[in-house]
Amino acid sequence: MGGVVDKSDLEDFRGAMGALGDVKPLAPRHRQSAFKKDAHHDALNQRARREAATAQTARELNPLGGEYVEPVDPWDPIEFKRDGVQNGVYRNLRLGKYTVDARLDLHNHTIEMARSALYRFVKDCVEADVRCALVTHGKGEGRKQPALLKSCVNAWLPQLPEVLAFHSAQKQHGGLGATYLLLRKSERKRQQNLEQHQRRSRP
Repeated sequence: MGGVVDKSDLEDFRGAMGALGDVKPLAPRHRQSAFKKDAHHDALNQRARREAATAQTARELNPLGGEYVEPVDPWDPIEFKRDGVQNGVYRNLRLGKYTVDARLDLHNHTIEMARSALYRFVKDCVEADVRCALVTHGKGEGRKQPALLKSCVNAWLPQLPEVLAFHSAQKQHGGLGATYLLLRKSERKRQQNLEQHQRRSRP
């Protein structure tokens, strides 16, 4: 054993190869190209692993999730209101009476793209002190999975504490294929309002 090859074994092997007739050793050029191909595949695999790791990190940073999403009918409105939101405020939102200061269009987005875009959009709106925004997702009528994006938006928005309320939009803003968002004030805006209130309260 120990890596020593018996001479008779080697002659038997050569004889067997000769009997096959069409077995030829790889030329140096072929051996080199085979090596390059394997190296290329290794690079692709490494890149795929990096991208998968990045995607996993993005999923961990983005709290929007849930393996099961309750399906919504394309022609049903979606609505949500947190405790503490005044009924009059919610009614004005539902009737489209607030100025829409930011818009997000999710058409042609995959589910993962929409998840990331919606999460980032809400964060950016709060940072920019946007109080009312509009998300266009479509009704998804006649699709293999009807209203898929609409159902996801309906499931995701309540998971974001920045969203105080939402309701399907009025016809002029996209109707049942779009949704109004009522967003909370940023901490900076809250502090400014508190300071203004304190100044007005001073004698």
